Amino acid sequence: MSAGRVLVVDDERDLAESCAFFLERAGYEAHCADSAPAALDQLARQPFQLVISDVRMPRMSGMDLLAEIKQRDPDVEVLLITGYPDLSMAVKAIKQGAFDYLSKPYSEKDLMERVAKAIAHRQIKDRNEGLKERLRGGASGRQLLHASPAFAQVLEMLDRAARTDASVLLIGESGTGKELLAHYLHDKSPREGKPFVPVDCASIPADLIESELFGHVKGAFTGAAGDKLGLFALADGGTLFLDELGELPLAFQAKLLRAIQERSVRPVGSSEQRPIDVRIVAATNRNLQREVEHARFRADLFYRLDVVRVAVPPLRDRMEDLPVLVDHFVRRFGEPLGITGTSHEVAAVLRGYHWPGNVRQLRNVIERACALGHPGELQLADLPPEVRQHEMPMTVDGGEGTFQEMKARHIAAIESAYLESLLKKHKGNVTHCSEEAGMARSAFQKLMQKYGIRSSEFRDG
Repeated sequence: MSAGRVLVVDDERDLAESCAFFLERAGYEAHCADSAPAALDQLARQPFQLVISDVRMPRMSGMDLLAEIKQRDPDVEVLLITGYPDLSMAVKAIKQGAFDYLSKPYSEKDLMERVAKAIAHRQIKDRNEGLKERLRGGASGRQLLHASPAFAQVLEMLDRAARTDASVLLIGESGTGKELLAHYLHDKSPREGKPFVPVDCASIPADLIESELFGHVKGAFTGAAGDKLGLFALADGGTLFLDELGELPLAFQAKLLRAIQERSVRPVGSSEQRPIDVRIVAATNRNLQREVEHARFRADLFYRLDVVRVAVPPLRDRMEDLPVLVDHFVRRFGEPLGITGTSHEVAAVLRGYHWPGNVRQLRNVIERACALGHPGELQLADLPPEVRQHEMPMTVDGGEGTFQEMKARHIAAIESAYLESLLKKHKGNVTHCSEEAGMARSAFQKLMQKYGIRSSEFRDG
């Protein structure tokens, strides 16, 4: 399997073939074209991750080719090469979408470094497409689904933080959408369009973390068969997202702090510092202040990253978002199967559940229910047992968490069930419901909003 498919475009055939030779020796699948029209013909027949093109060519220049490629497929990376270095042209090429600009004569090492970075950038963009798709919604194109003031406040903080390059620390339970929020911040910032590189700190072995983040040179250690760009270098110009920050090995934290402060990294086995320009966004579900107090996390690194702290609320604290999310997931997973929504009983159970896995767990529950359900509305039998067992809110069990958390769950289940029973009785008439409940209409509506209950669901028709 090749490391990537590359198209080399140069009207001097020997130069194109020489470049292709270097590429194939490094494991890439290389193709050649002797003109821009010939290159466009090949691009129409098969996909390429990268196009390397000379700038000065007859009939159609490399700059014209760049513009045509970006119009056809903006995700194709383009590396321009010229024998007539011109700073203004380089700036223009980058602004028009070129990944990089290389002057002749170039060394094989310089070429391969840029190619590796361009291919990795393309791969990152491909991986991020799914994440970006989850961010799309509504007329603005990339809005996170929500209806709660708590989540709106989080987005408002991120909107303000996006104007600067300040480090952002997202804290919150697993499954609350911290990576989506990090990408939202990136897309709102001036770095949009540059790489967004997520790093799962918990999944990288301690003895490989330095190599993964900083890169290494050939021969740096056993198995280092060639130079490797680190994730810092791949994120250059964009955002590096350090997920599960609290899992970073203590021994590596000092090196990470130095890299952030000096804005440079030293690949493993190299004596050279390489400048980097990245914005750091980190996330954790741990209490890092407590980790600092117990000497499990460096205080200086914590304070360096804890510039803008954003607390992401768990789903149980923003239940107004639940019906919006449920509707979204039912449309996504259920519409192709003829599933139109949820029954009132299912809606009540979902509202009464405490969602320890947050939005991620909700998504999985709805996907499972749609896979096992029948056309029409989802029924209680379609829910997994651990969620369905909460259908009787007055049943007291040990549950999970503290006494106060258990108490809050049961109060929420009782309140939501009571509201729903009144709305059923009065067919969605909020005035009649509030009168029977002995509450002000505004107070009744506030409770409805708290639990994401809509009166329109209970009206005839």
